[in-house]
Amino acid sequence: MEPCLEHEVADGIATVVIRHPAKRNAMTPGMWQALPPLLDRLAADPAVGALVLTGHGDTFCAGADIGSLNTTYEETTGLALPAEEALAAFPKPTLAAVRGYCVGGGCQLAAACDLRFAEEGARFGITPAKLGIVYSPGSTRRLVELVGPATAKFLLFSGELIDTERALRTGLVDEVLPAGGLDKRVAEFARVLVSRSRLTQTAAKEFAAGPAAPDRVAHWREQAQLSEEAAEGIAAFLERRVPRFGWTPPAG
Repeated sequence: MEPCLEHEVADGIATVVIRHPAKRNAMTPGMWQALPPLLDRLAADPAVGALVLTGHGDTFCAGADIGSLNTTYEETTGLALPAEEALAAFPKPTLAAVRGYCVGGGCQLAAACDLRFAEEGARFGITPAKLGIVYSPGSTRRLVELVGPATAKFLLFSGELIDTERALRTGLVDEVLPAGGLDKRVAEFARVLVSRSRLTQTAAKEFAAGPAAPDRVAHWREQAQLSEEAAEGIAAFLERRVPRFGWTPPAG
């Protein structure tokens, strides 16, 4: 099978699978280019409440497929930036499910997700120093915000891989699961995500990205007032039932 991004939507959960088993799921230029429009389609799908990004088989993603490049690696790394930013800007919760190697561009994609769950034995690394590549300002800032400056410098300066214990301790991953337990936990948690208020999640994701301008604060206050999310949530709590949240983003 040709390298590709597979995807499916089931029960409100979109799953995107990085598939290039001959190269440990390394991303080809075509795969980098295909990710932003795929994410746009999934973001616009009202049936999608959360997105899971994972790799085929026993590896998440080994980075860029250097052997497939027809130009200099420095030029081609520019393909990763739109993919990374599209993933970071995805308006619904995103979760990277990581097993095996999560290296280079693969770690770049995982860091752009909201959350990362990993299976014991996974290995993480940011490797531009091994190739003489200048890591982008946006990618560097995202890594620093995630793990702190000390760990970010360790990863960027050395290109060394770290294990799940250190990744968990430094905040690079949120949960570590025993072998064989990743898929079940990810499925369970993704169902939790799609059961929660999309209004709360969308506003929180925007606010977490940086200081909110006054007009955006006013926008979300208006959305909270116009929606019936809080009334439904409180009623469900008092009635001891599962809430039926129904807010969707306004058109345009």
